[in-house]
Amino acid sequence: MINFKANLIFLKIINYIYLLNYIYMPGKKKYFILDTNVLLHDYQSIFNFQEHDIIIPIVVLEELDKFKKGNDIINFHARELTRQLDKLAGDKLFTAGVSLGKGRGKLFIETGKPFSERMRSSFPEDTADHRILAIAEYITLEHPNRKVILVSKDINLRLKAKSLNILAQDYRTDKVFNIDDLFNEVRILEDAGPEVISSLYSDQQCVPVDKAGFDEKPFAHQYFIIRNEKSSVLAHYDPFNHRVERVEKVTAYGIEPRNAEQTFSLDALLRKEIQLVALTGKAGTGKTLLALAAALHQRREYKQIFLARPIVPLANRDMGFLPGDVSEKIEPYMQPLFDNLSVIKNKFSTQSKDYQRIDRMLQDEKLVITPLAYIRGRSLSNIFFIVDEAQNLTPHEVKTIITRAGEGTKLIFTGDIEQIDSPYLDTGSNGLTYLTDRMRGQDIFAHVNLVKGERSYLAELASQIL
Repeated sequence: MINFKANLIFLKIINYIYLLNYIYMPGKKKYFILDTNVLLHDYQSIFNFQEHDIIIPIVVLEELDKFKKGNDIINFHARELTRQLDKLAGDKLFTAGVSLGKGRGKLFIETGKPFSERMRSSFPEDTADHRILAIAEYITLEHPNRKVILVSKDINLRLKAKSLNILAQDYRTDKVFNIDDLFNEVRILEDAGPEVISSLYSDQQCVPVDKAGFDEKPFAHQYFIIRNEKSSVLAHYDPFNHRVERVEKVTAYGIEPRNAEQTFSLDALLRKEIQLVALTGKAGTGKTLLALAAALHQRREYKQIFLARPIVPLANRDMGFLPGDVSEKIEPYMQPLFDNLSVIKNKFSTQSKDYQRIDRMLQDEKLVITPLAYIRGRSLSNIFFIVDEAQNLTPHEVKTIITRAGEGTKLIFTGDIEQIDSPYLDTGSNGLTYLTDRMRGQDIFAHVNLVKGERSYLAELASQIL
């Protein structure tokens, strides 16, 4: 009973100290303690906390050591970070703090701390996460006049920290918060004047943007449904000629769009001036199928077609767990891409040139279906490059892919931000959302969010109500 009361008094004192910090010292420098997953997510994250000081628990360095070997981007991040830390330190000691540069704070490496009685009773297991918590608790108690914040992409670790009265937050530098605005349905312009719709159906098939009746100027390559009580038309804003153009329904390599969003998607995929496309939407809306059909439709304009996806093993089990050689291990992850290719092939008879051409392109490696990691080091000039399941990529991984694109390359990122397999990404921090947010309005980028599923009535019904 006495221990319980003592603990209660202790917690009240800590809460009172935090209250003072928030009310009376809002401008004080803070301590940000970084978890391993933050550093692997963005190896330059140590430079993104303005004037505040950074603390890396020594157990994090131990964890980073396990990721140094390998060819995935996460291994590259681990190697780059250790090189950066070595360069920053030079002949200095981390115990005194190493400057992160002009206008930034210092970087400290904090050695392990013994578990407090509260830590031992709450977390009896000696794990890396719990050792990070022990350090966070120690820093919090040692520096009551400064805010101490644990930054982690692990939701459960943040919850544990908060249960110990330790401030914790997600890594926010590349996090997008206006999700609803980015992934809303296609904009509809109601009560359009009859002269606007008639102009779009005329021989010119366009109307100046200032005469289209918009309340505000559209952003580059925005798509619309323009309608009134009598008629409607699908439209696209051309940022180069500052006009609204009619979008016509076209068929690409046997695939015909079934709704407005699919029509807009094919339009963006076939426009030469658009070099970067993001197609988002739930499963069954046709994102990957449309991208692949558009690639085959434009096969003569590109040296190769790459269709790739990141491998995220289910239940966090490594690929080495699976039986077989490398090709047999990756086959289950690539099968959905081959399924989409089969849908296109089945639009034609087995004896037709269109059917046989796909098999020939696969044999000649003009059409390459592969894990995304296997693309590393390959030339990306004059390539139609489709990245499927892009919601499982980090913002830095997306940036790495795009910055390697050479002349004549068109990049397509497809995915469903509600179906993320990585435990350290969410709807606001994944690479597909980040790409859509940062590139919106650029004159070489288009984004279409597909809403209606087209696999079957059963699939659509299940998606909506289950």
